[in-house]
Amino acid sequence: MNNLPTPNSYQNLKQEISKLLVQGRKRAFKSVNTILLQTYWHIGNHIVEFEQQGEVKAKYGKELLTKLSKDLSLEFGKGFSRSNLFQIRLFYIKFPKIQTLSEQLSWSHYVELIKCDDELELNFYLKQCEKENWSVRELKRQMKSMLFHRLALSKDKQGVLDLSNKGQEITQAEDIIKEPYIFEFLDIPVDYRYLEGELEEKLISNLEKFLLELGMGFAFIGRQYKILIGSRHFFVDLVFYHRILKCFVLIDLKRGEVEHNDIGQMNLYLNYFNNEENVEGDNPPIGIVLGAYKDHILVEYATQNISNQLFVSKYQLYLPEKEKLIEALNQIIESNNE
Repeated sequence: MNNLPTPNSYQNLKQEISKLLVQGRKRAFKSVNTILLQTYWHIGNHIVEFEQQGEVKAKYGKELLTKLSKDLSLEFGKGFSRSNLFQIRLFYIKFPKIQTLSEQLSWSHYVELIKCDDELELNFYLKQCEKENWSVRELKRQMKSMLFHRLALSKDKQGVLDLSNKGQEITQAEDIIKEPYIFEFLDIPVDYRYLEGELEEKLISNLEKFLLELGMGFAFIGRQYKILIGSRHFFVDLVFYHRILKCFVLIDLKRGEVEHNDIGQMNLYLNYFNNEENVEGDNPPIGIVLGAYKDHILVEYATQNISNQLFVSKYQLYLPEKEKLIEALNQIIESNNE
């Protein structure tokens, strides 16, 4: 008599076993990761305490990590190069309280985090990793594009501190706006005269990276979104839905400088979406006109008395200058201390 399970019940059996294996592996990885982080923290603690022991320290001096690397590598194999020991030591210095370590983050995450210049920046990226479940690759990209500084420049000192302590809190339209947006992942040469359609095409082709730059909460709806107003058809370059703010987000791309008629056109789109596309539970839509340049005075007058949530921002095809962003952020903090 054949006692083998029927195909349906066998598939159920296989699925249940697969779920258990996946869950078990996740728990095992989490457990191993936690032990690894705690072990490295204690190793860093021992190294730093040894370095602070005056005469004992003098005996080894600057060669301590080199000697440790050789001895530990002989006994335990790979993983204890001088650079790795330097990272472990810095890990302890940057995170002196073991209770602050996050089990959500891997050692590779922490290797990137300890590169942060100051505590404010480090805390922000730590919070955002936890909130948005960034991979190491995503964390590296956001740090390289100076996300913390770009967000912080639109805030006062208290806002900067809140950003560091809580991460990015999205409660209003202004919270999703960046200045500038960074599209270095498109690999468009600075001197290449691209068309707006090419820019849009490349953003869609790199949608995952584009969504990472936009930030948490964005869901892609469509490109060249067709709307009928009166007897004329219009096309919105990019349409998203923001699941946190519960509203449509419309983006119009401009290759050069944003003109006043671009702002008027976006206001037209917002009025249409508010009346024709929104359903019960949707909040008023947000419009973002993205250009390579903008005249702040023109934008101020063009947006004056507009009741819709309409923003004009810049994009760059290359990474921002780190020194200038740091200097600008320091000025904000120092001006609030006066």
